[in-house]
Amino acid sequence: MLNTLSYGSSDAAPLLIAHGLYGSGRNWGVIAKRLADRYHVLTPDMRNHGDSLWSESHGYPDLAADLAEVIDAYGGKTHVVGHSMGGKAAMVLALQFPEKVASLLVADIAPVSYPHSQIQFIEAMRAVDLSQVEKRSDVAAQLAGSVPDETLQSFFTQSLDLKTRKWKLNLDTLAAEMPKILGFPEMAGTYGGPTLFLSGGQSDYVLPEHRDRIRALFPKARFAKMPKAGHWLHAEDPRGFEASVRAFLDHVSGPGADTPATDR
Repeated sequence: MLNTLSYGSSDAAPLLIAHGLYGSGRNWGVIAKRLADRYHVLTPDMRNHGDSLWSESHGYPDLAADLAEVIDAYGGKTHVVGHSMGGKAAMVLALQFPEKVASLLVADIAPVSYPHSQIQFIEAMRAVDLSQVEKRSDVAAQLAGSVPDETLQSFFTQSLDLKTRKWKLNLDTLAAEMPKILGFPEMAGTYGGPTLFLSGGQSDYVLPEHRDRIRALFPKARFAKMPKAGHWLHAEDPRGFEASVRAFLDHVSGPGADTPATDR
């Protein structure tokens, strides 16, 4: 089973958060701790990330099956939040195992293929001379030449095990499977549960032309934006993201749970 961190009381309603590419469950610790006042928050490391299994396969049906196994271990049904790659995995989870998903919040991603690549970041991490690394700032300094964004530099350093001087990312598989990561599998059926697509107002990952595809798979989908955030909306505006999650979960769990939310 995926390595999974747990926050809050096991008696509370479970909430699983699936992280994005190059991330880990630990990256979500601050938000998870805050949401743990009302939910039993689970933050797994996705396969080929963190302390979870390494595999030669990284397709979304595989990732969804991994998440389903975690859900089974913690009661059999959860609210699910997924960002980017984790959002695609969460969508496939909901489509393949709808009985396991109480509600679905997809953060800044759509069920479509994207033309851009993330391979440049793998190349940047591969180029780091780990024999010269003593602290995370050494890694950031080496990454700076190819990754000028200091936020991304810091993000990538969180996936390095300083003691062993090894990346906690299966870079070879992630590179080989990049077309699957950027794509989205053909899926039969729909997920009829409450669904929110929450996107960054400064991001172009979820566009108006994606809505027909989204609604074909998720007929109860509604849409909201965080105006000041980009793709990394949970990191750029953590309090705003937390508030959006709480509002959505309050809506789907409250007395009017069967009444659709208003598009924003």
